[in-house]
Amino acid sequence: MSRGPDAATLLRRALDRHAARCGITLTWHAVVSRRWASATFVGAQHRIALTITGTGLDAWIGELDEVDLQMRGHLVADVVVTTITRTADQAELGVEVLTVET
Repeated sequence: MSRGPDAATLLRRALDRHAARCGITLTWHAVVSRRWASATFVGAQHRIALTITGTGLDAWIGELDEVDLQMRGHLVADVVVTTITRTADQAELGVEVLTVET
C-alpha cells in the first residue's frame, strides 16, 4: 500500500502550480529535506535551489512568503528566501521551507 508523495514532492508540485499561475518557470537544481519535530508538531525542513524565469520575478519572489501553497496532509509554516542572484531575465534562489503535517 502506497502512502502517496512525501512532503518534498508535494511542496515542489505546489510551487510549480503557483509559479505557472504567475507566468514564472521554475528550473529545479536541488531539494534537500530532513525530518523535523517540535514538542507539538512533526514535519520537514526543505532547502531548495532553483532558477526562475518569466515576467514579474520581483513580485513573485516578494510574495513567496505570503502565498498559501496547498499541500494535501501538510501546511507550509514558513518560507524564507535565503539567497538571490539576479540577471536581466532570471534569478537563482535559495529557499528554506518548513512544512508541518496536519
